[in-house]
Amino acid sequence: MKKIITVIIILFTFLQSPEMLAQDFLNMNDLSSVKVDNLSEADVVKIKTQLQSKSMTLNQLESIALSKGMSSAEFSKLRARIDKPTLNNSLVNTNSSTAERTRKQEKVSNIKIKDSLNAQIFGSELFDNPTLNFEPDLKLATPMNYILGPGDELQVSVYGVQEYNESIPVSVEGKITIQYVGQIAVSGISIEAATQKIKAAIARVYSTVSSGQSKVSVSLSRIRTIKITVVGGKQPGNYSVSSLATVYNALHLAGGPGKNGSYRNIELIRNNKVYRNVDIYNFLVKGDQSDNVSLKENDVIRIPAYSQRVTINGEVKRPGIFEMKKGETFAQLLNFASGFNEFAYTASVNVTQKTAKEFKVRDILQKDFNSYLPQSGDVFRVTKILNRFENRIKIEGAVFRPNFYSFTEGMRISDLIAQAEGLKEDAYSKRARIVRLKNDLSTEIINADLGAALSGDLNADVLLKREDIVTVYSVLDFREEYKVTIAGEVRNAGEYDYLDNLTLNDLLVQAGGLTGSASKRVEIARMIKSDNIDNSNPNRIELINLELTPENNEQLKNYALMPFDVINIRRVAVYEKPEMVSITGAVVYPGNYVLQNKKETVYNIVSRAGGLKDVANIQGVKIKRPIKAEQIEKIQSIDLNLSNSDSTSVKLSEKLKNQMKYTIIPVDWNKITKDPKHYSNVTLFPGDQIEIAEFNEGIKVTGNVLLNSEIPYREGKSFRYYLNSVGGVDAKGWKKKAYIIYPNGKADVASSFLFFRSYPKVMPDSQIIVPEKPERKKLTAGEWVGFGSIFSSLALLIITAFR
Repeated sequence: MKKIITVIIILFTFLQSPEMLAQDFLNMNDLSSVKVDNLSEADVVKIKTQLQSKSMTLNQLESIALSKGMSSAEFSKLRARIDKPTLNNSLVNTNSSTAERTRKQEKVSNIKIKDSLNAQIFGSELFDNPTLNFEPDLKLATPMNYILGPGDELQVSVYGVQEYNESIPVSVEGKITIQYVGQIAVSGISIEAATQKIKAAIARVYSTVSSGQSKVSVSLSRIRTIKITVVGGKQPGNYSVSSLATVYNALHLAGGPGKNGSYRNIELIRNNKVYRNVDIYNFLVKGDQSDNVSLKENDVIRIPAYSQRVTINGEVKRPGIFEMKKGETFAQLLNFASGFNEFAYTASVNVTQKTAKEFKVRDILQKDFNSYLPQSGDVFRVTKILNRFENRIKIEGAVFRPNFYSFTEGMRISDLIAQAEGLKEDAYSKRARIVRLKNDLSTEIINADLGAALSGDLNADVLLKREDIVTVYSVLDFREEYKVTIAGEVRNAGEYDYLDNLTLNDLLVQAGGLTGSASKRVEIARMIKSDNIDNSNPNRIELINLELTPENNEQLKNYALMPFDVINIRRVAVYEKPEMVSITGAVVYPGNYVLQNKKETVYNIVSRAGGLKDVANIQGVKIKRPIKAEQIEKIQSIDLNLSNSDSTSVKLSEKLKNQMKYTIIPVDWNKITKDPKHYSNVTLFPGDQIEIAEFNEGIKVTGNVLLNSEIPYREGKSFRYYLNSVGGVDAKGWKKKAYIIYPNGKADVASSFLFFRSYPKVMPDSQIIVPEKPERKKLTAGEWVGFGSIFSSLALLIITAFR
């Protein structure tokens, strides 16, 4: 019994020692009995994991192993095992799954050319759109029936106790090679069968896979490219496509069927036999992709010529050219064209057919749609429905519901009025108008007595016909539109509707009441009406004068108005609101001042403002007066006798509107202080701005001079002195037209007499401006020749005259 127990313990120790060794290799004290050949691949991975966790090199491990009794020969084997690639770089007890990976596909370059030559052929848009394709989605799960072949690449992963992950290509012999497992033939079998085969092979080598402690996953990481041939397409030829590609994918790459190619009978040829007939209309009309089968290596897609095509135009939802199979009817053609649209005439369809010699026309009735078989070359034309109604009638005017109504035989005018929910209160019951369309499409008018028709008189209750238009008049239609006009001192002057019993008080309230400037005087102008002409009365209107109380907008007697009366509310004799002017600059109290009287002058306002300060420039007093809109209009209305092409008038108008906001009035303050009655003591208007400049000794020189600058004023120095001080006039400067603007806004210009030129006097704070010379057009050579001819002719005439 003891011997049996000892054998079991020794056997257990022998079986477990490699795993125990791998789990705690670095902590063992005796390594003399370690046999590296007995270590599994997982044991070696765990030793490598321990080395990585402790950041230990193989040289450090060698010194420790040799010191613990391990022989140099065994450690050399261990070093070789550790350096050699293994299933993975670690062996951990985890159940983590493989990381998500992206399937790859060799890029296929096929040039897609948009072809609009056959744009009317139904289905061509499926292949003419460059942005549309039928490429397989590489992110979808691999179809379990996918057949592997050379060029595919498998992602083999082992996870669990043991981990392994590697992309393995399928060789040209159809095999994959897994380290320590060997070669496995996978070509020609499905991915599902290959997965089972690979799992069985790995389980034979790694015990944890067979025991279930580790799992195996096989997926397709790279898809092979296959060669196929397209015949009869717009771009026929050999194509490289994905092994997951389908028939539609290949047709799209080839641009679809060619000019005369069929869309209904495309052949997929495999192994020299027709594998499938593809009808693209199943996809276009029904969305059925049963014909969109997967392709295989060396497949041929043959697009034969179409057998028959027909054309349908007009009022269908999808007009175009359609391919028809034998036995298909016009009803099926309508289905391809998505049916009639809402304006189609569906009772019959016109078709133009071809015979051996000429064309002929045929009408297909609606009952024959399911039996007529279209012939090749037929052109169907679906026309619009007629723009007329078979049972329409209309009523308009003074009824509660004017509208179109359905007509029935025997309908009378009283029936139509009842349908329109009766007459309105303002309806004119003596007469109604019926506009009737006669057989020759001309119109006639029939009058009806509504009162008698509605009271039961059958003779007056007119029988109606289709397309009759019944008009019920309103008594208001016969009344003239009366107005009254109010003007003057009311808030909302204008024209108002006249109503019966309208009074002056009513109109005043409607017009918003009187303004504060309204007087008690009211003048009413009334139209004179008479059947007889009175030559002794020269008056065109009658004038009525009344008085009212402005405080309460009421007159003493409520006066009744008549149509077309014109009421004028007069203004009180004296009613002026306070109006102001402003003064700025070097005065003691600048600001706004109310005009005290109608003759308020500059001197009065300056005196009210405390007078001038010591720093005031008495030569710099001026008034800025706003330009009113009516003044601009007057200037613009002046005829300058300029041609339409001359831009002077346009520039003048723009300058008046956009630049000239004020007019400047110079003031001679010295003359005013000596004589307040001097003409410079201007009477002010509301809105005037008085400006008093502060004293400034600088002289500004601007315009077309070499240097725009400000020169200190020197008493007695001339106009030329200041021009020379800025370097003189530049090449474009017009010196003889130079002018000066004084501080008070007054201007002066240089003048000349004979050979003498005088320049204006310069005063402090003035501004000298040199304008630009106008451009002059130079004479051409032809013009000089013309002048020469004229002078020669004159000279010849003079010589001839003195002979």
